[in-house]
Amino acid sequence: MPIISTPQEFNEDDLFVDLRAMYGYPLYLKCEGFNFAGSVKLKAASSMIDAAERSGLLRPDSILVESSSGNLGMALSMIAAAKGYRFVCVVDPRTNLSTRQVIESLGSEVHVVTESSGVGGFLGARLDHVRQLCASDPRYVWLNQHANPNNWRAHYTTTAPAIEKQFPGLELLFVGAGTTGTLMGCARYFKDRPGSPVTVVGIDSVGSVTFGGPPGTRMIPGLGAGVRPALFDESYVDDLVLVSETDTVRTCHTLARGGFLFGGSTGTVVHGALTWLADHRPGEDVTAVAISPDLGDRYLDTIYRAGWVRDLYGLDALELSAPPDTVISGVH
Repeated sequence: MPIISTPQEFNEDDLFVDLRAMYGYPLYLKCEGFNFAGSVKLKAASSMIDAAERSGLLRPDSILVESSSGNLGMALSMIAAAKGYRFVCVVDPRTNLSTRQVIESLGSEVHVVTESSGVGGFLGARLDHVRQLCASDPRYVWLNQHANPNNWRAHYTTTAPAIEKQFPGLELLFVGAGTTGTLMGCARYFKDRPGSPVTVVGIDSVGSVTFGGPPGTRMIPGLGAGVRPALFDESYVDDLVLVSETDTVRTCHTLARGGFLFGGSTGTVVHGALTWLADHRPGEDVTAVAISPDLGDRYLDTIYRAGWVRDLYGLDALELSAPPDTVISGVH
């Protein structure tokens, strides 16, 4: 194991879980939760802060501010603590309580936006709050994960090459869409390869507007957006699957019964990947990888609490999932 002096120096980038025995489909899950921030967002946070420091945007007296559903906020708060920056994380009521507590424990501030902005939902309201803070004090520095190209560049230079190294014959890649940083970075990497055979499938939540669908209520933080991310370029994505939050919960519980406690975004991505495989490549022995953004410990009060699930989705959501056999939606 390496010896490190700052928490952002450590990230396990080469761990994959073979889900074939559990689901009967050829699918490998790339686990991105094994670092001190607990999620794939460590890469984006490090990349954006490093670029801001190189450009001179970040100075010793700067105050970082960012809108986050949780994971990026944790990553930024960790790096801010290590580097000595002040950080204000703007969240909404859907952000897990444990996530907010971790951010505060690392010395950062949490601002909770309690009213949605209508068309833009809670994300729109969070972004409005960030803009107000920036207008109030020139020391505020907004990295803007939704539009910052260093978000996707982090995955272009790390996540995608790690997948290619492990699976040089990769045929299918399934990536969740939140800010679309991970999706765009990986998709751009493989599409830039001459003659690349990799089909990139975006996985999103029902109620997200990223791929042009109608807005809807979403209670699980992570994937999905009420405002289309500026980073998103649909031309790099070959297909799309939309997943209901009920199926997300069921998939998380099924994975947990196999001993793997993953977060909500992972449940969404796994269900979407299995759905696509069942509809497009049934019975075929393909090389397919899905990206797991985080682990499940910060979802113990939501996805893994029976009362929370029952109240929001009904008793049926507590049933374990079987491998799906129909695709919900597609781009092409």
